Amino acid sequence: MVANISFPRFLKLGPGSVEELGSVLEDLNVHRPLLVTDAFMVGNGSAERLLKIIAAAGKTPALFAETVPDPTTESLLAGLNAVEAHGADSLIGFGGGSPMDTAKALAVLSEQGGVMRDFKAPRAYSGPALPIIAIPTTAGSGSEATQFTIITDVESDEKMLCPGLSFLPIASIVDSELTMSMPARLTADTGVDALTHAIEAYVSKKSNAISDGLALSAMTSIGKFLLRAYRDGSDREAREAMMHASTQAGMAFSNASVCLVHGMSRPIGAHFHVAHGLSNAMLLPAVTAFSIPGAQDRYADCARQLGAAERTDSDEDASARLIEFIDTLCSDVEVPRPSTYGIDKARWDELTPLMAEQALASGSPANNPVVPTAAEIARLYRAVY
Repeated sequence: MVANISFPRFLKLGPGSVEELGSVLEDLNVHRPLLVTDAFMVGNGSAERLLKIIAAAGKTPALFAETVPDPTTESLLAGLNAVEAHGADSLIGFGGGSPMDTAKALAVLSEQGGVMRDFKAPRAYSGPALPIIAIPTTAGSGSEATQFTIITDVESDEKMLCPGLSFLPIASIVDSELTMSMPARLTADTGVDALTHAIEAYVSKKSNAISDGLALSAMTSIGKFLLRAYRDGSDREAREAMMHASTQAGMAFSNASVCLVHGMSRPIGAHFHVAHGLSNAMLLPAVTAFSIPGAQDRYADCARQLGAAERTDSDEDASARLIEFIDTLCSDVEVPRPSTYGIDKARWDELTPLMAEQALASGSPANNPVVPTAAEIARLYRAVY
């Protein structure tokens, strides 16, 4: 199998690197960037800081701060108007996964036209798009390094995966100092999200030598530093390690694809408005246990890399310890079940058949070591609840 490997053209990495945003814009020869972010980044002064950096570089910025968690086809409309009104020649996605996903969608729609459903997988779009600069403020989504965006169709309540090189940021700035104010809950959810990306990239049927190296490296850091970052948000070493791991995991799954956890996660987010990282965390233990028989050696590697098993342990013992590790981690960072999160059981049961079909139709489960049927996915949903 031929592996197609794609990364951002360049990446600024390290504490304080956001101060180099002006030079990034100069290197890209863009002059009218639209800063795409959310109300939180405006409220804490971070958006204003970036606007000043951009203006100091002699550029003419504008601000769009109306992004919403888990962006929708409806929420993009105001953004498209902002791109047009400013005459933007580039987009800066600044925040968590949602602002970056919004910026990616706007970059394509503003140049190509159409609606987001036109770009839904299995189509992979590589046509005209505005250049995207991604600046993450959470250590989890990895969107700064991926060729995907996820947008919810308000008409069908479907979380659409939209892939292609045109959604890949041309440049990214990964500054761990931007994550220092992340609360513990967000640190946990995004951290387990990054772990999910790394594990799924490694066990995916589309894995390759490049994605393997990135995924394994990310797992090493997550195994050492996620709990530290969760327990002490001022731990700079842990914050920086998790930021790097998140980007590595993003690069890994962007070039190997995700699997069953993500396929099942998107319908939960669409129907119950659960944050993507949290819904991944809810699913990871059960889906991993289901999938191990299809790639026991690979899951054993994951356990060893995370520090859950010794190099001398058999694959059977190591993969069993992986389940124990994930269960304990999710307990330690207080990941809720859908039932304890407050999701109504009757509504969950009612939507389970539809969610199972949507998960299967997304294409991600086809990459899983054990490819499930819709009935098996439904059983997993019921077990997870």
